[in-house]
Amino acid sequence: NRDLHFWLGNNWYPFIFCILKEFFLRGRFIFGPDVRSIFLTIFLIVAPVVAFCVFVARHLIDDFPGDWGISVMVVVVVFTVYDLTLLLLTSGRDPGIIPRNTHPPEPEGFDGSNDSGVQTPQQLRLPRTKDVIVNGISVRIKYCDTCMLYRPPRCSHCSICNNCVERFDHHCPWVGQCIGLRNYRFFYMFVFSTTLLCLYVFAFCWVYIIKIRNAESLSVWKAMLKTPASIVLIIYCFLCVWFVGGLSVFHCYLMSTNQTTYENFRYRYDRRVNPYNRGVLNNFLEIFCSRIPPSKNNFRARVTVEQGLQQTRVASRGFMSPNMGKPVGDLEMGRKPVPWDEPRTAADIRDLEAGLGGFLDEKEGRLTHASPDLSRDDLPADLMEGRAGTHSRRSSWVNRTGTSESVDSMNAQIIAAWEAIQSDPVH
Repeated sequence: NRDLHFWLGNNWYPFIFCILKEFFLRGRFIFGPDVRSIFLTIFLIVAPVVAFCVFVARHLIDDFPGDWGISVMVVVVVFTVYDLTLLLLTSGRDPGIIPRNTHPPEPEGFDGSNDSGVQTPQQLRLPRTKDVIVNGISVRIKYCDTCMLYRPPRCSHCSICNNCVERFDHHCPWVGQCIGLRNYRFFYMFVFSTTLLCLYVFAFCWVYIIKIRNAESLSVWKAMLKTPASIVLIIYCFLCVWFVGGLSVFHCYLMSTNQTTYENFRYRYDRRVNPYNRGVLNNFLEIFCSRIPPSKNNFRARVTVEQGLQQTRVASRGFMSPNMGKPVGDLEMGRKPVPWDEPRTAADIRDLEAGLGGFLDEKEGRLTHASPDLSRDDLPADLMEGRAGTHSRRSSWVNRTGTSESVDSMNAQIIAAWEAIQSDPVH
């Protein structure tokens, strides 16, 4: 419904659980918020290859017997297409996003009552960390205040994509995507194939220079002056191979020890036991030969309004996140300490409040695309009373110390607005 989408917006987290993502082809491709950087990466790959084909490979076609000359250009074109395909698989794939909860989870072993029959705030507050056993070794997992869930082992929250990602490695700005459980394999193959592509262009530029030297009986330096494009490509590939080649070697080491980039820089497994290390061979088999798990999100599914409203009414038994009401700072996200309910509750209430006001204005015919035959008299009396209360309480909603009353009031406004839409014959 167009009207409902207008005032719900894109910040109401029970409806849109995965923010800061770009979707294409109806959810078949999911990119990070910095997806534009992928065009720079494509340019840095394609431009040198085009220059190589025009100024180097084209002249080598007649310098090799048989079809070997044309194969130089065919190989570099095919290898470039393969490299770009791996880039797309890395950047346009769900890296392993864990769906958010709409309310904090219940503690393990909770039976709904205690000895005194009264639950204190301390009893209702969820623990900040939990210990789980991985391969016989105790591993501590943390609670994510943003996603309202306990992160599985090796999971971390990306500050750029604002999502918890399984087996989080890092966020790569060159591909514009998080690198995690479901795209790490393609990421390494992309980096390694880019390294091979640089070495290929670098080598055949030297072959072309040697051909010129032998054909014209010149020195190497004079032969290089005959083909300035080869000099530029040699310097470019030499610089790039240090970057992508070094990255390939580093990730090869990480795979051999079954670490992620995040774990390597944060936990330093050389000082303690790595619970995920299964031996060099098994570690490589886990990366390249294991089955990639399916995505936990159906990005192509449509969320109906009834489902969204039902989620807002789901009871959470009053359990609070560990940092609710406390100044918190997420070290992994690199943010300054702020009140727990400020970034999510207050902002969402302001957005919904403004959107609801705009929706009611639209119902009165104040927007250009509103139905012309609707007026204030056509709206239910309870909805108009709710709207009056909305404007009178704007300054008090966000400043309250507790947010349960404001959320309940907003849910009532949402339900009343939806019922008004359902009963309106125009819609």
